[in-house]
Amino acid sequence: MQINIGSFLSKRANHSPNLEALVIGDLRLNYKELNERANQLAHALKGQGVKRGDRVAYLGLNEPEFIEMYFGMAKLGAILVPVNFRLAPPEVQYIINDCQASLLVVGPDFFPVIAAIKDDICCKRTYALGDAPPDWASSYNDLVRSASTDELEHIGGDDDTLTILYTSGTTGKPKGAELTHSGYYAESVNLKATLGDVGVRMLMPLPLFHIGALAPVPHCVQFGMTMIFQRAFDPANFLHLLATENISWFGSVPQVLMFLRSVPQFETFDWSSIRMALVYAAPVPVTLIKEFAEKGMNVRQLYGMTECTGPAAVIDSEKAIVKAGSTGPAMFHCEIRLVDDQGKDVPTGELGELLLLTTHPMKGYWNNPQATASTIIDGWIHSGDIAKMDEDGYLYILDRKKDMIISGGENIYPAEVEDTLLSHPAIADVGVIGVSDEKWGEAVKAVVVLNKDQALSQEELIEWCRDKMARFKTPKEVVFTEEIPRTPTGKILKRVLRDQFNQ
Repeated sequence: MQINIGSFLSKRANHSPNLEALVIGDLRLNYKELNERANQLAHALKGQGVKRGDRVAYLGLNEPEFIEMYFGMAKLGAILVPVNFRLAPPEVQYIINDCQASLLVVGPDFFPVIAAIKDDICCKRTYALGDAPPDWASSYNDLVRSASTDELEHIGGDDDTLTILYTSGTTGKPKGAELTHSGYYAESVNLKATLGDVGVRMLMPLPLFHIGALAPVPHCVQFGMTMIFQRAFDPANFLHLLATENISWFGSVPQVLMFLRSVPQFETFDWSSIRMALVYAAPVPVTLIKEFAEKGMNVRQLYGMTECTGPAAVIDSEKAIVKAGSTGPAMFHCEIRLVDDQGKDVPTGELGELLLLTTHPMKGYWNNPQATASTIIDGWIHSGDIAKMDEDGYLYILDRKKDMIISGGENIYPAEVEDTLLSHPAIADVGVIGVSDEKWGEAVKAVVVLNKDQALSQEELIEWCRDKMARFKTPKEVVFTEEIPRTPTGKILKRVLRDQFNQ
């Protein structure tokens, strides 16, 4: 039997037509309605000449049209390319042209971005969401409105590419990870096998161009869950949805949890009905895990990569506090290794680069065989992340290999220093980088955002650090700023920090 992700929605609509499928804003769709919309989109694109293997790009917020495109294009055998909406126009242009998208769908919030590059992108047609498309685009609503809702023949599947997700590009040009039908299926099975019963209503605040938001979608459909999405993250609305939508679990990044603390209702919010929060994309500060645990929230840190269609390791609920800071053992259908620079396995407790062997790896990087060959070696995905493993097989992610600071021959992992600094009551956010130092080669520099109405000097913070961490890890310099530059999923843009503050 061929695996086509579009068939997931067709079968769920047949088995559970009246089950609520999707909630975004005021729109509520059951599975029958969502499947019909996906069929309309598939028929409409087929009428525009889109065929198996063709790429269609999407630039927009978490709109219902994205979900119908994901499943509709799967049925058609076409490839969806979600574009990071935080990118500047030249970066959007690069992705659209790199994947050679034949069509583009754009949301109203990003009309100005496409207007700036419309003459320099390869798309044959552009379709605009909303009721007032600009003169350079056609109406998406008009495209799908009159199309048939009938089921069409499903084309392709298995190892065919379903989506191309471009990595965040924190160093150089982003690379497009090709994720397949069979990969999304195996990822869905892996989540179920590892997490077990998490309930039937998911809330997702993260953008759908990120694997952390997209990977749960086929999982929810396969196992009959309701998906509640925020168009864009809003902390107060997020708490409101948790309270009113009977949410059983949600996805998050550390920044989401940090922002929730600023909502007035946070202190009195009852977390007892929520079974689980999966937090990923960046190391979760231990202080944050413990703070939510004290309020009754089960925070489970998960580690994954776009290149393996999402999850690879996750902490179990019983160990979330006992082993706070760990991202757990490998997931049910995944294996992990830690190796040194010569590719040899490192002993328990020692640091090494994390390698992943999974049932749901990417096919490769789009049109980039050299990068693919250096990332996937003998089936193992080389993550570029530095980690250690304890005697129970629990993984601790230290940092990106490329962000490691070497000071006087000592290896320093910025995430470890950041975690300690975040425990200071005056600090709201922090990024740590290495700067040139004549004596030691590199020294630690902390870029700090203070909580509102808090004051702290460089000297005070350095003194506070002296009994909290080794001397070579203690920041030599501290600078204060208004905001730490981050990707939409919470990763600190160390390259930007270094450009701004490595002086």
